[in-house]
Amino acid sequence: MVPSLVNLCAKEVVRDHSSSASWLNCVPRELYGPLLDAAFTNCRPLAVGELVQRWPERTLRVGGRKKAGQSPPNRLCVQALLLAVVRGLSDKRCDLQALDLCGLQCEEGGVGDPMGGWSLTVALCTMAVQARAGAQRAHRKEGERERKRVLTMEREKDVVKRERGWGKRVGEEKEEEPGEEGGPGEWVRNVQEGSDTGTSQREEERTTGVRRRMEMERKRMTGGKAVETEDSEPDCEVLVRVRADLFINARSWERVRMALGTAGPLKLQCRYLRVEELSVSSIGTLLDLLPSQGVLGVDIRYSCLGVAGLALLLPQLSTFSLLTSLRLHYCNLDVRRDLAGQEGALRDMSDGLGQLGQLRRLSLTALRLPGHLRMLLSSLSHPLEVLELPYLSLTPADLSYLSCSPHAATLQQLDLSENRLDESTLPSLRRLLSQASGGLLHLCLSGCGLNDGLLGALLPSMGCCRALRSLGLALNPLSLMGLLELVRTAIRLPSLKQLLYPNPLEDYQPGLPALPSSAQLLDWPLEEMMEVHEATSLRLENMLTESGRSDLLLTCDLLNYDKDLVD
Repeated sequence: MVPSLVNLCAKEVVRDHSSSASWLNCVPRELYGPLLDAAFTNCRPLAVGELVQRWPERTLRVGGRKKAGQSPPNRLCVQALLLAVVRGLSDKRCDLQALDLCGLQCEEGGVGDPMGGWSLTVALCTMAVQARAGAQRAHRKEGERERKRVLTMEREKDVVKRERGWGKRVGEEKEEEPGEEGGPGEWVRNVQEGSDTGTSQREEERTTGVRRRMEMERKRMTGGKAVETEDSEPDCEVLVRVRADLFINARSWERVRMALGTAGPLKLQCRYLRVEELSVSSIGTLLDLLPSQGVLGVDIRYSCLGVAGLALLLPQLSTFSLLTSLRLHYCNLDVRRDLAGQEGALRDMSDGLGQLGQLRRLSLTALRLPGHLRMLLSSLSHPLEVLELPYLSLTPADLSYLSCSPHAATLQQLDLSENRLDESTLPSLRRLLSQASGGLLHLCLSGCGLNDGLLGALLPSMGCCRALRSLGLALNPLSLMGLLELVRTAIRLPSLKQLLYPNPLEDYQPGLPALPSSAQLLDWPLEEMMEVHEATSLRLENMLTESGRSDLLLTCDLLNYDKDLVD
């Protein structure tokens, strides 16, 4: 993409920080956006801070989906952005009221030293706490200035009263004998002698009454509303609302709780919440602190919830009226054992899912719920668009229900990875693909034990999914001939952009079982001779060239495969 003239000029302007003083005061507000983009792209944190501190618009959006080849902002630039937001609270040139950082985070350790989700969440909470502390200091300073002003006014009034009283008494003294006992002259002398003790006493009385008079005056000016004193917490006005995706684990939970639980000039709002390694009570406390509006997704990982714990959390999740996505990964919901009260807890969990009226995405990873899919999904009030069920130990009865359920026709994304498929499940799976063929965009059947025969029976149904954009079939025991047949079917899918294919059995070193599992295929070493792998890749590339499908990406790299790149 050829950069525009504005972008090229913005790059030159932000490159030299010493010249910022000459252009910051005269740059039009329309150029703040291109200048900030150039500062992020070229890693100029000082320019980022100066631009954000005097941001002329009410809203600022940083993050979102990155364009192809675009790297995320550098960590230093993100830190400069957050510090500038705090400084801008007291800068009259800054009009910022809403800061959107959704999607800004990336994976830790990425190219260019970006800021990951966990680090960004801690930085955001620190920013909110610092802004709160700054507001408290400003509140105390303002109170001190107000007290000094009132005390000065009281002193001036007393001085005027004394001067008036002195003038009157001294004028009367001229008409009477100064030495007469009990006369005005004696009164003047007594006043002069007692001035030292009287002054200190009056000063103390005025000081103790200042705060009370201030409160009464403010109460009168505000129509009877209560006002705060120095010792009370300031009722901070929200100046900037910050919306972001929050990533929280056991180490950062306390800091997040503090930032969300105290009022301040910066108010944190959450779009997607991701928690790891937290107890049920901690997750519940966190959900209570989040505003009910604005949360679109909740992702709970590596937390020992149990069926009963999840049943307790689901009613809290139902308060988020816009919640469309719920993801549970490795949350220890194993129900294969016969435990007392388990069926009742499952029914409670099913009822809780039914209360999520806007749910469109449900991801259940490694929860071990064989035979309970009907109970979980039948309570949902609306059909799902995204269903991810990897490592769920699905049974033929589960797949049979899913193929006939209302969700089958609305699915756009389906992940059945690591669920063992065999001849008994083929009819249900074929019916499911037929029902979903009109709108299915992403399909993943990696590690499902599909050999040449099983895959050959499924390929006609896959070929009917004309809208497919990505297809994942890694870690399935296919021979080279089975792989070639898979690629021929993929070439005939006009919308397909990515195919994650398995290494053929011929590429592995000798010793594999006849029907190896996905774990064995993952751990078994491949042939060390590069000629073997190059021959397979060359043959697949020739098939793409002959068919004219240069837009189709074929890969066997399981770790770097990302279906979201095709959206």
